[in-house]
Amino acid sequence: MNIKKLISSQRIRHKILKCLFWVPDKVMVSIQYWLILKRLPNLKNPKRFTEWIQWYKIHYRNPLILICADKSSVRTFISETIGTQYLTKLYGEYIDASEIKFNNLPSKFVIKTSDGGNGDNILICHDKSKLKIKETISLINRWRGKKIELIGREWAYKGCKQSKILIEEYLEKEDKSELEDYKFFCFNGDVKYCQLISNRFTDEKIDFYNVNWEKLEGVVGLNPIVQNSNINHPRPKNYEQMVEIAKTLSQSFPFVRVDMYNINGRIVFGELTFYPSSGYGRFKPDSFDFELGSLFANSIANNNQFITSK
Repeated sequence: MNIKKLISSQRIRHKILKCLFWVPDKVMVSIQYWLILKRLPNLKNPKRFTEWIQWYKIHYRNPLILICADKSSVRTFISETIGTQYLTKLYGEYIDASEIKFNNLPSKFVIKTSDGGNGDNILICHDKSKLKIKETISLINRWRGKKIELIGREWAYKGCKQSKILIEEYLEKEDKSELEDYKFFCFNGDVKYCQLISNRFTDEKIDFYNVNWEKLEGVVGLNPIVQNSNINHPRPKNYEQMVEIAKTLSQSFPFVRVDMYNINGRIVFGELTFYPSSGYGRFKPDSFDFELGSLFANSIANNNQFITSK
């Protein structure tokens, strides 16, 4: 059964999942895992990375995650941990979109909510003169309070008590080419891999590199449609600094993915991701799911604080 083909509307799928809030997390994540990946997860003795993510949702309760998953409060965490120089410029923070002073904004900017996830609840404005203000205000206000934790049972989003609207700078290169996303897979402050996403909006490619920036040929994930690129991307400027930042930001967690941008050597924090693809993604080869799962298992064994049972 392909649930996306059966119910093509994401909005309807999310409404159904919210109505099932009374179903225990363990049961719900198992059902979703089976529907998407065509197998049941082993939650008693996880082996795969995707299984460990489900386990993480259910059992790991570090209160710092609640701060770091919120796109508003994480800015304070970043500022205090590595410094404000790694943050995007913040043009404003609001509770209601009708409060936004569009006249004071630059021609390009990004609007997102503090509790958005999985690429949802984000608007990229390339030209303010073409923006339909009333429609934009209505759209953004509809994003608020969607309770994303009820959809994927992602406990981290329970910390977002109130949806806030953030307006940040639009990041771009001098040559206007697409930005690369650098996503560091970190276990207890130890950086293991970097997932590089390129050409996201035209011909998206995903590549994995080890911490020494050596490409893992043939490894791709978490999206089964996206393929590897056929090139070895150059080591980004200030790469060693990016690795040190990822180490610093991840040292309090058994696992977190630290996302960054690098614009000609300017390192910009993206977000801290605790449940990549909500644990429902696929890897090629399948063995890489087990390899990351082994790293997760070792990390949990060495950092078993904040673990609870349901």
